[in-house]
Amino acid sequence: MASMLMNPIRSCSVSSSWAVRFGKLSFVPITKLKILIFNYFLSVQTKSKKTLARPGVKNIVLVEGVRTPFLLSGTTYADLMPHDLARAALQGLLKRTGIPKDAVDYIIYGTVIQEVKTSNVAREAALGAGFSDKIPAHTVTMACISSNQAMTSSVGLIAAGQCDAVVAGGVEFMSDVPIRHSRKMRKTMLSLNKAKTLGQRLSLIGSIRLAHLSPELPAVAEFSTAETMGHSADRLAAAFGVSRVEQDEFALRSHTLAKKAQDEGLLQDVISFKVPGRDIVSKDNGIRPSSMDQMAKLKPAFVKPHGTVTAANSSFLTDGASAVLVMSEEKALAMGYKPKAYLRDFVYVSQDPKDQLLLGPTYATPKVLERAGLSMSDIDVFEFHEAFAGQIMANLKAMDSDWFAQTYMGRKSKVGTPAMEKFNLWGGSLSLGHPFGATGCRLATTVANRLKKEGGQYGLIAACAAGGQGHAMVIEAYPQ
Repeated sequence: MASMLMNPIRSCSVSSSWAVRFGKLSFVPITKLKILIFNYFLSVQTKSKKTLARPGVKNIVLVEGVRTPFLLSGTTYADLMPHDLARAALQGLLKRTGIPKDAVDYIIYGTVIQEVKTSNVAREAALGAGFSDKIPAHTVTMACISSNQAMTSSVGLIAAGQCDAVVAGGVEFMSDVPIRHSRKMRKTMLSLNKAKTLGQRLSLIGSIRLAHLSPELPAVAEFSTAETMGHSADRLAAAFGVSRVEQDEFALRSHTLAKKAQDEGLLQDVISFKVPGRDIVSKDNGIRPSSMDQMAKLKPAFVKPHGTVTAANSSFLTDGASAVLVMSEEKALAMGYKPKAYLRDFVYVSQDPKDQLLLGPTYATPKVLERAGLSMSDIDVFEFHEAFAGQIMANLKAMDSDWFAQTYMGRKSKVGTPAMEKFNLWGGSLSLGHPFGATGCRLATTVANRLKKEGGQYGLIAACAAGGQGHAMVIEAYPQ
C-alpha cells in the first residue's frame, strides 16, 4: 500500500493521439550588514546550491502565512459571509507576526465568486480586522490563481519601491453564493423602480410570468466554451490515458498524506477560528482517507456513464481564507523578523481553454525554471494545485513527453516530471480543500514550511485556472 501511495502514476495506453505517445512515468547601516551576512550563509546552505539573489534586484521575502481551517461548504461556516473568513485570516496573521496594524502599506485579496455587498472584500476585511483606514486595499480575481495574483502584485509593489510591507491573501465562500433573478425579472424590477404612475406599475406587474421567477445560479461552465471544468478534466484524463484506478490512487494518496501531516502537526499555517455562535474550528474537515474499494463504487460525476472523474477524485466545494505577509528583506530585518522564504521568479501562462484548460502547470513550469536558471532536479519541494486527480496526472504525463513539448509548446524537449518523494507531501487541494481564491497563498506557505522542515533550498508552486490560465513561482528557503 505504501509503495502504491508514493508511486501511483503508471502508464495506461489508449487510442488517443496524445495518449499513445506517452511512455511509462517514473516517480520514484546594520540592516544592510545583516542582509550581506544572510546572503553569505544562503550561498553555503543545503546542498551548496547557488542563491537566486541578483545584484541590484531587491530581495522580497515571505515573512509568514496563515489560513483559516478549510471546511466543506455548508458546514460550520455556513452562516458567515466571505469578509468574516478573510477578517479571521488577517487577524490570525496579525497575531502570528505581531506586526503593528499601521505598519502595512497595502492589502490585496483574491476571490472568485464575489459577494455583491462586499465586492472589494480586501477593504472590508481589512477594516474589520482593525487595520488602519489609511491603508489602501483592493481585490483581484483570476479564477483559481487569484491569491497567486495577489501575492505577485504585492511583489510588484515592493519591487517598484511603492511599498515595503504588503499583506496578500484570498478568500472563497461557497456556502452562500449569489443567486440572481432571471434577466427578464431583473429588467421588470428595474422598470418598476422607475415607474411614475400606479397604472405603469400595475402593467409591469401584470407582465410577470412564471418563467420569469426562475433563478440564475453562478456559472459552473467556462463562458468561452460552455463546458464545465469537471467535464474538461474528464476529457483531458482520457486524452492522456489516465485511468480511473490511477486517479483514485492519487486521490487516496492525497488524503492519506494530508491526514498524516495533520496528525503530526505539520499544518502549522492553520489558525483556530471561533465561529460566532458555534464552536472553535481548528482543523480542516475534508480530509477523509478512504479505500480503493469504496472509491470504486462512486459513479462518474460529469461524463456519464463512462467517465472517470468522480466526487472522490475531485476537489470539493470549500469555504476558507488565507493571508501572507510579504516584505522587502531590508524592512523585515529592520523590524526584527526572520523571514520564511524568498519569493523569486514567477510566470503566468494561458493556452487553449477548450482542450488544454487545465494544463497551466505544464506550460508554466519550464518557463519559470528557465527564468530562475534552474532545472527540475534542483527543486526540493513541489506543491501543485490538485483540482482533479486526472488533471494532475495529465499534467505529469504532458511534462514527461518530448512529443507534447515539441508539438504544442514549441520546445525542443520535455521539462520532466517532479519526483513523487518531493511532491505534495502534506496533501493537496483534493484533501485539504480548495477555496478558489485562497489556494495560492496556501501553496506558497506550504512550500516555505516544507523547505524549513525538510532542509531544502528551492521550492516550486504551480496551478491551473479557469480560462486556460496558469501560474508558477520559484520560492527559495531563507537561511536558517
